[in-house]
Amino acid sequence: MSGTLYVVATPIGNLEDLAPRARQVLASVDLVAAEDTRHTGRLLSTIGAKPRQMALHDFNEAQVVSRVIEALENGKDVALVSDAGTPLVSDPGFRLVRETHAHSLPVVPVPGPSAVTAALSAAGLPTDRFCFEGFPPARRPARREWLRRLSAEQRTIVFYESVHRVRDCIADLADILGADRGAFIGRELTKLHEQCIHATLSELRQGLESGDIPEKGEFVLVIAGAPAAPAGAVDVDRLLTELSDRLPANEAAKIAASVTGRRRNDLYQRLLELRGNQ
Repeated sequence: MSGTLYVVATPIGNLEDLAPRARQVLASVDLVAAEDTRHTGRLLSTIGAKPRQMALHDFNEAQVVSRVIEALENGKDVALVSDAGTPLVSDPGFRLVRETHAHSLPVVPVPGPSAVTAALSAAGLPTDRFCFEGFPPARRPARREWLRRLSAEQRTIVFYESVHRVRDCIADLADILGADRGAFIGRELTKLHEQCIHATLSELRQGLESGDIPEKGEFVLVIAGAPAAPAGAVDVDRLLTELSDRLPANEAAKIAASVTGRRRNDLYQRLLELRGNQ
């Protein structure tokens, strides 16, 4: 008989959050495919589990998958874990899970901690519809363009951000999405210095600048979705396209800004995008 691939969620900070079933699985499998064997080794030692480990991370996943599939086909049970939280959520493991299914081998989730759902549960923002966007681009021009594409998203938006870029990212969010947009920062979730702050983007920006929100640790950002456009609202893309057919880009953006109330520079950038897609 073939083995089973268990996708095991592990704590994002507090070891007490490791589910009893996850403990049992980690103690009973033949092999643990871990993002960082040193990190996972400490977790396994804490619970007294001694399975064999194999490193599986972003830089070797393509090469390691075949070895894990072989182990499964030989009847070995395997646990897939990331450094923290639920594997595949901005963590490695997608290729392995996909190939396991392709080989008609069983895949079983062992649910538990996730920074995404932890932040959503405490954010005080709508959770009936949300999108997870991973990490923003590191460089500011690319990040601002990425945020512009999300500016009309009506679902609650969740993403991670590096401690080294979180202040600039919040500033860009306030600039592009609006300073009064509701938002939430989850810093060091489940850890000793945890902070959960529900505020406007402007208030979060001030908190980071003043040091009330220390630029230390790991950050999850949750942003309120854009309000639904009222009936009869201007189709900005169509307006820009019509104007640009008759006017230079600067003039088209200026008129569109006066009609819509949006920032002229943002509309100019959007017009360049529309022209580039034609």
